[in-house]
Amino acid sequence: MTNPHDHAHIGGQPLQPESLMMSYGYTPAWSEGAIKPPIFQTSTFVFKNAEEGKAFFELAYGLRQANPDEEMGLIYSRLNNPSLEILEHRLTLWDGAEEAASFASGMAAISTTLLALLQPGDVVLHSEPVYGGSDFFLKNVLRKFGIEARGFLPTATPAELQAQAAAIEPGRLAMIFVETPANPTNHLVDLEACAALARQYGTADKPVRLVVDNTFLGPVFQHPLKHGADVVLYSATKFLGGHSDLIAGAALASKPLMKEIKAMRTFMGTMCDPNTGWMLMRSLETLKLRMERAAHSAQIIADWLRAHPLVARTYYLTHLEHSPAQQDIYRRHCLSPGSMISFDIKGGEAEAFRFLNALKLIKLAVSLGGTESLAEHPGTMTHSDITVEDQREMGITPQMVRLSIGVEDPQDLMLDLGQAFEAVGMVKEKRQPEMA
Repeated sequence: MTNPHDHAHIGGQPLQPESLMMSYGYTPAWSEGAIKPPIFQTSTFVFKNAEEGKAFFELAYGLRQANPDEEMGLIYSRLNNPSLEILEHRLTLWDGAEEAASFASGMAAISTTLLALLQPGDVVLHSEPVYGGSDFFLKNVLRKFGIEARGFLPTATPAELQAQAAAIEPGRLAMIFVETPANPTNHLVDLEACAALARQYGTADKPVRLVVDNTFLGPVFQHPLKHGADVVLYSATKFLGGHSDLIAGAALASKPLMKEIKAMRTFMGTMCDPNTGWMLMRSLETLKLRMERAAHSAQIIADWLRAHPLVARTYYLTHLEHSPAQQDIYRRHCLSPGSMISFDIKGGEAEAFRFLNALKLIKLAVSLGGTESLAEHPGTMTHSDITVEDQREMGITPQMVRLSIGVEDPQDLMLDLGQAFEAVGMVKEKRQPEMA
């Protein structure tokens, strides 16, 4: 394949990612003039001759360095596939990454990356809360490989974070793993402060990598590589896929780091499949449109929720008046508040459940970032494997509801939310005389 960068400019002027999503990394002449890349649904590829096969495997297994302008040829779809190569070229655009890798799921991207970059005896310092699957992998699975996870709470100040890093035995800190905004509290972590901490404690022989799960705002509204991150991770199931019809993940980093991550992907077999890769390319074409529409609606709905008498508190990135430090991070890191809203309904778990059970247009389901709006109860669903005590420390309450706003009409969504609040209010009113 030719260098995709050859088609990224017109008259020396670089084109924007949303313009390149329809063509970058692909030439119609390769496939009988087809305007869209075909799905290369094949397990293996034919070599022109034995010498070519030998040369490809030498590069695949690192037996020699590539010559100038030499690329590893197609061998086997667990290593490389044209559908996935085109996709991975396009995935680099929003984040400005050198290279990307696609995976079978977000957890495949996370687990493969962490196992590639960590070794027994290492310590991972990670933000809390994180997605429940990530939390379990950090605290339970990595422990089986002799890797320790130590969390820092959302309320940790830079000085407290510095103290936690200093308390780790010299030479053991190998990674700072951050999910920002946090799931489901929307708490922001200062990426620049974490990057400085990683550089402070890293050495040439023992670098400390800053790895960022950018699923909530990326890749349109936040670009961690520009703030010092080494690796950016995605559940591509969410906004990148955006239609709740596929499971996938992605990792983006420099070429040297991606070489390590892709090598681990090859031997773990966690790559994306060609059909899913094709569906992701379809979704990337409308990514910015979908994210901007959902974020516009979310702002309207979040402001409406904050004023509702049955809402005790909203967790949204333009509702940060209580924390100048959080406002400062938002100003430096984020281009939009995005479309994820959490709120505390007045009452407790019972009221949250009544509200969720009364929704009609908004569907009661986990996941996020799709065209449809979804609602869930983090404490008993996505984050239920975290102890109740730890949930409270992380800011996850029994009355918290998480919303993923889709592309429906925002007035219709508020109509649905309003009738669900009314259902909760009517039940409470009916029970009050019984309690008297």
